[in-house]
Amino acid sequence: MELDQIEKLVKLLENSSLSELTIKDGDFKISMSRNTAGTAVQTEPAVQRHADKEDMTVNITSPIVGTFYSASGPLIPAYVRTGDKVHAGDTVCIIEAMKMMNEIQADFDCEILAVLVSNEQKVEYGQPLFRVRKL
Repeated sequence: MELDQIEKLVKLLENSSLSELTIKDGDFKISMSRNTAGTAVQTEPAVQRHADKEDMTVNITSPIVGTFYSASGPLIPAYVRTGDKVHAGDTVCIIEAMKMMNEIQADFDCEILAVLVSNEQKVEYGQPLFRVRKL
């Protein structure tokens, strides 16, 4: 690989949201990474509202594309279950995107009416994750 190609790769890494880049060309392999400490992305769930006959319910939706995790590990209980009461700021799930674990937190006090996705399910931006009732 030529020096000008390596310089282009460095610029590509600098101008992207990637934190690490590895290129292999035959026997040649180059790995680059940049320090992303202190640049954590704050993700906040989008909220969808729809009216019920009895009350107002809200969907907590995925703020990013990724993989849904109901707990921080395989042998650890889920953050929330149907019927749980959640306070503003409580973590309700994790969405993994690009090897980054993003804790999704409730924006308000609420009760979980339904968990709408399965553990380790791929989710899209804006996809409903939980149906909740504001408290």
